[in-house]
Amino acid sequence: MRKVTTLVALSAIMFFSACQKDSDTSETDEGLDTELLDAIALASNGEGASRYMMPSSDNFNAIPQDPLNALSSAKVSLGRLLFHETALSIATMKPLGEGRTSCASCHFAAAGFQAGRFQGIGEGGVGFGVNGEGRQRGMLYEEVELDVQPIRTPSAMNGAYQINQLWNGQFGASGLNVGTEYAWTEGTPIATNNQGYEGMEVQAIAGLKVHRMDIDMEVLEPLGYKEKFDLVFGDFPEEERYTRETAGLAIAAYERTILSNEAPFQKWLAGEKSILSDQEKRGAIVFFEKGKCVSCHDGPALNKMEFHALGMDDLVLCPEETFKTTESGGERLGRGGFTGIEDDNYKFKTPQLYNLADSPFYGHGSSFRSIKSVVMYKNFAVQQNENVPENALSESFTALNLTEEEIDDLTTFLSISLRDNNLMRYQPESVLSGNCIPVSDPMASSDLGCD
Repeated sequence: MRKVTTLVALSAIMFFSACQKDSDTSETDEGLDTELLDAIALASNGEGASRYMMPSSDNFNAIPQDPLNALSSAKVSLGRLLFHETALSIATMKPLGEGRTSCASCHFAAAGFQAGRFQGIGEGGVGFGVNGEGRQRGMLYEEVELDVQPIRTPSAMNGAYQINQLWNGQFGASGLNVGTEYAWTEGTPIATNNQGYEGMEVQAIAGLKVHRMDIDMEVLEPLGYKEKFDLVFGDFPEEERYTRETAGLAIAAYERTILSNEAPFQKWLAGEKSILSDQEKRGAIVFFEKGKCVSCHDGPALNKMEFHALGMDDLVLCPEETFKTTESGGERLGRGGFTGIEDDNYKFKTPQLYNLADSPFYGHGSSFRSIKSVVMYKNFAVQQNENVPENALSESFTALNLTEEEIDDLTTFLSISLRDNNLMRYQPESVLSGNCIPVSDPMASSDLGCD
């Protein structure tokens, strides 16, 4: 049974502390810079600001990459186009779905490379709205025919800093998945791990098939893609050059360069101390000290290759209508749903924290609708999902005893300091098909103004 009294108190505090302090950066307390630098030095065992700095997106030598998929400008350029190209959607459930969706349909720049709604919809969805919130189930599709996932769409940004991908970490042949070969079941997307790539590459390759896309040069050659594949994969035998595997490698290369390296906090780390307001700096200090956020959210992307049970609700419990979600689905078990190990049950991967403000749905089940509500959930540490046994909860899920001011400061840091407001630099102005980006059904095209 849920601890109603505590949650009511939490809601009351959320209501009365809704107003945040002004984030004006015209005058700042230089002493806060020193205090924050000291907090960072302590959290990083003396490594300092460099531990949290991201490289530029064209500095390939500094970007974590798969040894089997070296980055190059031509490969990244091809992947950028393919990621946004709806002409790849040719393996659809229905003919009317052809040419309408892309990888970016559920991972687009304006939403922080997430979906703009609580549950992403690929094929079978119509419309877009302003930022993806208007995408809905098309009336010509039965629920079973929809391309949806029973869990919140994770961000495709900053994924270079996690060697295994998805909420349960199932994709990737190395890292924490060494020893899980028994779970790489043939005939499932997880079997793609047998190709030996890291998680980003496996996810891209497997995702093309899962989301009903394929590479057919009868479709793509007239658009100009064949010569681009030839340029990047000329060392592959011709019969292996135009495949989901090569397309996935190009897409993964592009995804590795999607870094929120223009966020204010990144600029502050690089020496631009006036970029953050005093409130943002205080919030960062809470992040690295009293809030203990850095114990799980570490490194350049403020993530970690770890899994924790925090007792958050699953997508099936959303107040809105969801599709293909059940109360007994394996996705509710998180890492345990993949490994089959009981101790892994209800544990989900620690996500990156940049650009959370671009899509207001948080947790693997979209059970939070504001950054502040997540901060308060962590602060009070009262589990939300009554189906998660208390003995399964992470040891780090304990009350933080933050004050209202500290909660506001931390929320401001997460909302503003970690938001790169120039992510559209990663989206091409157009793709070779000329189709709309990121979806191109007639209703979405009208919403996007490109019909």
